[in-house]
Amino acid sequence: MLVIRLFRTGRKNQPFFKIVVTDKRRPPKGGRFVEELGFLNPLKKERGLKIERIKYWLSKGAKPSDTIYNLLIKEKVLEGKKVPLHKKKKKKAGEEPKKAKPQVKPESKPEQKEEPKPELKPEPEKPKEEAKEEAKE
Repeated sequence: MLVIRLFRTGRKNQPFFKIVVTDKRRPPKGGRFVEELGFLNPLKKERGLKIERIKYWLSKGAKPSDTIYNLLIKEKVLEGKKVPLHKKKKKKAGEEPKKAKPQVKPESKPEQKEEPKPELKPEPEKPKEEAKEEAKE
């Protein structure tokens, strides 16, 4: 399936986007696309669109991404309402917004009782005299 989307080029902190037609399965940063349809420079607020080619690809079934869809509506290539890009969280009907509750800090910490640890019994050591006798043998 073909999609019309932005392809980022430009240097670090200097974004520049190409508007391209590409296969949906291809990665956005892959560099392989079918056709370049325009550009978008967000720093200088410049944009250039090949409107005839965009209409051609839309007629062939290419789907625009949400950002491109909103851009085409703004440029009056398409008609309709813009797609909200940042969806707000839905609030449940019965819930009120949560208010910040003041946190109460405990003045004194409860004392922790230390449990006696089970002691490991070391093996009884042999007296030194017996150890010397065994070493001689």
